[in-house]
Amino acid sequence: MAEENKTPSQDNYWAQDALERLASAGLKEQKTARRWNIFFKILIFLYLFMLLFYMFGWMGEGKGRAGKHTALIDIAGVIEPGGEVNADSVMGSLRDAYEDKGTRGIILRINSPGGSPVQAGIINDEIGRLRKLHPKVPVYAVVEDICASGGYYIAVAADKIYVDKASIIGSIGVLMDGYGFTEAMKKLGVERRLMTAGENKAMLDPFSPVNPKHEAYAQAMLNEVHEQFMSTVRKGRGNRLKETPEVFSGLFWSGEEGIKLGLADALGSADYVAREVIKEENVVDFTYQESFADRFAKRLGAGVAQSLGLESIKKGLQLR
Repeated sequence: MAEENKTPSQDNYWAQDALERLASAGLKEQKTARRWNIFFKILIFLYLFMLLFYMFGWMGEGKGRAGKHTALIDIAGVIEPGGEVNADSVMGSLRDAYEDKGTRGIILRINSPGGSPVQAGIINDEIGRLRKLHPKVPVYAVVEDICASGGYYIAVAADKIYVDKASIIGSIGVLMDGYGFTEAMKKLGVERRLMTAGENKAMLDPFSPVNPKHEAYAQAMLNEVHEQFMSTVRKGRGNRLKETPEVFSGLFWSGEEGIKLGLADALGSADYVAREVIKEENVVDFTYQESFADRFAKRLGAGVAQSLGLESIKKGLQLR
């Protein structure tokens, strides 16, 4: 009976009210969706903006602007082109440290078994050049676990070398290593087929018998680089070096024994040198930090090298 008593005007009223409510709810949903859309767009924009900061190294701008301080540069790992320790990255850190007006002294904290004589030599030369330009800013090498061969090549450019009594220091020598598979190939019945243009192109090929002429040539080159290394050590250490036949033989010593031989100057950690020698406890790290773009480029380059079969080519001479 109630349905029968409803008038057409009442039906229209309820229908219109329902439509208005639906429209209002739809508008609210659209506004909410629009707000969330704007919010996520802002988040994406901020993420991309921060990514660009990291890619182009903008976050590193102004590093070291912290008043008077001791500049710290870590040289940790194998010294090699494109590696964690290479001439470009270390030289960039050195220049940043020297150009900072608050720098009162520089510590090279070394923990390296050595590596490329070329990279180590470039760093050594750059330290010498910058020391002449900034004579009032001392440079000290501080050895942690190991400072051998190429690492020591860098250390001798410093004003003084500090070690821990148990540090490993020295190994002043050069090596070129490889393998020979000729006997194994004979046993396996493998025939080597090698074609070259240039009689010396296959020098030291691991799948061919040793050629005395090539071996003598390689040894002469090793001796030449060794002479360069010894000359650099003599220049850097001067009268402090107590030269004996063993010093340049490739042997290595503890830090305590290294001091006796004149390979190092005194015992001391990075904190000790900053506090007691440089007299500036505020330490600012100037070590080069690889950017996102650099890491991406290296991985891309490694992928290309692998596709071309170049990753198997060994590094040449090694100071280690």
